[in-house]
Amino acid sequence: MKFKYFSPSDILNPYIKCYYIFKSDSDIEFEDTVFPSGDMEVIFNLGEGVWESSVENKFYRNPPIELWGQVTKPLAIKSKGRHTMLGIRFHTHSAGYFFNDEIAVFNNQVSDLGDIMGRPAKILHSQLLETTSLTRRIELIENFLLKRLAGSEKKSFRIDKVANILTSIKKNSEEDNIGIIASRHGITRRYLQKLIYQHTGLSPKSFNKINRFQLSLRLITKNEQPFTSIAYDCGYFDQSHFIRDFKSFTGVTPSAYLENKFSVNHVFLQ
Repeated sequence: MKFKYFSPSDILNPYIKCYYIFKSDSDIEFEDTVFPSGDMEVIFNLGEGVWESSVENKFYRNPPIELWGQVTKPLAIKSKGRHTMLGIRFHTHSAGYFFNDEIAVFNNQVSDLGDIMGRPAKILHSQLLETTSLTRRIELIENFLLKRLAGSEKKSFRIDKVANILTSIKKNSEEDNIGIIASRHGITRRYLQKLIYQHTGLSPKSFNKINRFQLSLRLITKNEQPFTSIAYDCGYFDQSHFIRDFKSFTGVTPSAYLENKFSVNHVFLQ
C-alpha cells in the first residue's frame, strides 16, 4: 500500500485538513475496522477495486464517491482488488461549509456524494478519472471546493463560532467546563450543544472523547510508553477507564491493537 498526504492551498487551509492519495496494487482481499477520527472525509474511487462497509452487520458496496460521516463507533470494512483513492479530509467543524444538510444525518455511514450533490460531484469524478496527473486532480478538487465555499457565506458566522468553541473545549476538556465555555461565548449551554452537534455531528462530550482517544492511538502506535503513562497523559482517570474507552472506539483492547496495528487506521493515522 502506498499512502501520501498533500496540503491544501492557503485559501482552503482553514477548511481542509489535508488531501491524500492511497494506492494498492495487491488483489488480496482483507477485512478491517475504521475507528472514530473526529473528521469527515470525501473519497473518490479512481481504481478498479471494491470497498464495502458494514451496516447492521451486513456489508454493502461503497459508492464511487464516498462521503464518510462522523464515525462514533467501530465500523467494519472489506476490500477487494486494486485501488486508487483520492481523499479530502475536512477539519472537524468545516464540512458544514460544503453540505446543505445537518452534518449529523451522515453519522456512522458511507453515503453517495453523487446522490447528495448531484451532477457537479459526478462531473468532478469523471474529470478525475480522465487525468492521471495528481497535480491536475488536486487542482480540479480545489476548484470544486472553492465554488461550494462561495455559496456558504451565510453560514460562515455560525461555523466560525463552532470552530472557536471547539478550540475552547480542547483547552478545557473537563465536561464541567462546558457551561463556562458557553458563557464565555455568550450562549447557553444547551445552545452550545445544539450548535456543535448541527455542524460536526458530535456532542461536545463525544468530540472530547474522540480527541482523547486519537491522542492515545498515536501514543500507542509509537510504542514508547506503558499504557498507564498513556492513560494519564491523555487525561484518563485511570488505566481501566482508558482501556474501556479505547475498546468502545475500536472493538479491541490497546494491547490487541498494538499486536495487529490494523492496516487502514495505522496507515491513515496522522
